[in-house]
Amino acid sequence: MRLTVLLGGVSAERDVSLSSGLRMAAALREVGHEVICFDPAFGVLSAETERSMLAAGVGRNPPALAELAELRHRSLSADWVTHSSIRNTECVVIGLHGGQGEDGTVQAALDLAGVPYTGSGHLASALSMDKHLTKIVLRFAGVPTADWLMAPPLGSAQLDPALVTEHVGWPAVVKPSRQGSTVGLSIANGPDELQPAIEEAYRFDDAVMVERFVAGREFTVGLLGDQALPVIEIVPAKALYDYECKYTPGMAREFVADLPPETVERITAYSLQAFAACGLSGYGRVDFRMDPDGGLWCLELNTLPGMTPTSLIPQAAAAAGLLFPSLCDRIVELALASRRRG
Repeated sequence: MRLTVLLGGVSAERDVSLSSGLRMAAALREVGHEVICFDPAFGVLSAETERSMLAAGVGRNPPALAELAELRHRSLSADWVTHSSIRNTECVVIGLHGGQGEDGTVQAALDLAGVPYTGSGHLASALSMDKHLTKIVLRFAGVPTADWLMAPPLGSAQLDPALVTEHVGWPAVVKPSRQGSTVGLSIANGPDELQPAIEEAYRFDDAVMVERFVAGREFTVGLLGDQALPVIEIVPAKALYDYECKYTPGMAREFVADLPPETVERITAYSLQAFAACGLSGYGRVDFRMDPDGGLWCLELNTLPGMTPTSLIPQAAAAAGLLFPSLCDRIVELALASRRRG
């Protein structure tokens, strides 16, 4: 098939997207597809540009926080969806992460253009990108998620630490409500650290969440259509599974979780329940923490999970016997099957 991989963009996860997209393009070519790589911020990538990016190891090292903060103020070009590589493709493979690539904006533009694309639709994408709205839906659907508060808008009254003490507790996780890859996330261990953490998160988003910190083990469940992939446990080299740990080889250990069958069944059921409640389709990932008492707490949903060499969905698929080229091909098949049903 003629496929176009969307990658790059202008979100704080641009470098991760380039790494994901280039790797997906290579995999899809390996199984026989004709693939163009298209950056909606800058246009078609030449074969030479692709090679130089791969040789430079784009996405392997975290960019500076100042660079990430600056990216959020940029927008995609208004006419990218009319480009011939979009209009003439049989399916757009979305390798974008964060920002307009994951918040439903790109998906809505492709819907209007009548172009099939991988992953969830625009409404599910917009919902799942907003952690506050996602947690409301999860609570309603009976999927456990940690207590949280939303910080007042920047420049207005500060969040009263007494409210955090009462409703969330310490330490508290402070993070942008509409970012991925733990960009802008930090831990406030007490009232003195709260406002600086909120101000740091506001560098990356216009909405900031303060959430109860769940101590314990971290897990993720990849979903491919209606199939749950093996549960993966994550053990970071640092206390926090941050951007550096996620995308720097050797900074985290990720492996098929050694859990009792009933726990696997419970976490898998919650994952499918969350996926359905938020209207996701195609593929995605659901992240959890398990507290020392065995309680499971859903952290968030990822509608366009990373596809880099250190990313979790490819590892889970490999554990299920699905190698990366076949995984990417399957994602395209799911997108076209959904289009036919629609």
